[in-house]
Amino acid sequence: MINFNKLVQDQKEAVINTRRELHRIPEIAFCEKKTSAFVAAYLKKIGLRIQTGIAQTGVVGLLELGEKGKTVMIRADMDALQVQEETGLPFASTHRGVMHACGHDAHMAMALGAATVLSRIKEKLKGNIKFVFQPAEEGPGGAKPMIEAGVLENPKVDFAIGCHVHDGIEGTIGVKAGCVLAANDRFDLKIIGKGGHGAMPHLCVDPIDVGVQVINALQRIASRQMNPLSPIVLTVGRFHAGSTFNTIPGEAEMAGTTRTFDRNIWDSWQSRMERIIKGICEAMGAEYELTYSRGYPPTVNDEALVDIVRGCAAKVVGEENVFEPEPIMAGDDMAFFLEKVPGFFFFLGVGYKNSAPLHNSRFDFNEEVLPKGVETYVRLAYELLK
Repeated sequence: MINFNKLVQDQKEAVINTRRELHRIPEIAFCEKKTSAFVAAYLKKIGLRIQTGIAQTGVVGLLELGEKGKTVMIRADMDALQVQEETGLPFASTHRGVMHACGHDAHMAMALGAATVLSRIKEKLKGNIKFVFQPAEEGPGGAKPMIEAGVLENPKVDFAIGCHVHDGIEGTIGVKAGCVLAANDRFDLKIIGKGGHGAMPHLCVDPIDVGVQVINALQRIASRQMNPLSPIVLTVGRFHAGSTFNTIPGEAEMAGTTRTFDRNIWDSWQSRMERIIKGICEAMGAEYELTYSRGYPPTVNDEALVDIVRGCAAKVVGEENVFEPEPIMAGDDMAFFLEKVPGFFFFLGVGYKNSAPLHNSRFDFNEEVLPKGVETYVRLAYELLK
């Protein structure tokens, strides 16, 4: 019998130190040069065959197990957020205005820890394990270009596994089959009116007034066009117009996001929005320019793997600490990998009392939880390749 817990605990200090080293050097999308160099050096040191420069900064480490068999992919994202860190940690970001506020430093540390442990028991397994370190998860997305570069081939990947930390109870693991994260898109809209004096609105086409009507009407998509049992979100997060109090501006600009779990709704967003925007602008005498940018598809876990993942998680944290999370409207480009091959995206609770949430400048977590993520990866790879 393999004592997975002991193997992982032997790496605990190294995993924590790795997380701290990576936390010090956060980098934004497709600029992860220091990060990818750190990852590549680590993988090379433990004897994996590496590829670098995939989708600009992506790294792949291949652990060949000798005897032919299936290939498991373990994926970690590398990029950070444009957030000025305010944690006060001794290993805080050394890059001004950039921070690992979404836990990607934890994701990388856990994947590297798993690579170390699995390299030491490779004679117990057959096939291959690919450790994929992906850029730009926070946008515009690195998974798709890595797939286009052939990361799922040579050898062909049979299963894809990923994990995201979340700010729920530390030491819990969320396991759910089916859809767990939403499709997320972005839209940018310019309303083109006719500017003029604020005292003479009858001589103008007010793009602010038109924009307000557009925003209100777009919300009716959720309340009047959709089945209430199929949740969606349409959020306008930016609305900018004008520069002075007594002038009607010529243009107004807004930007926002759409979210849905339903692929059919995802495919219909642009046409639904365009119909509403066009109708209001024509009625009010305005013109518009809409740029709709498709983001990530829904993240969907393979139904056939749920019992294996739940079983492995229970051995790590106990059955009472394995829960089924509600789907959330956040998105992740792990979805692109799960479109191509069967796989699973699970969630590791790292929150503690009064801890700051993800994407917050004070986000931090209890590093004692990291070995639980490592052990879950190791047990999953073992179950799929033993």
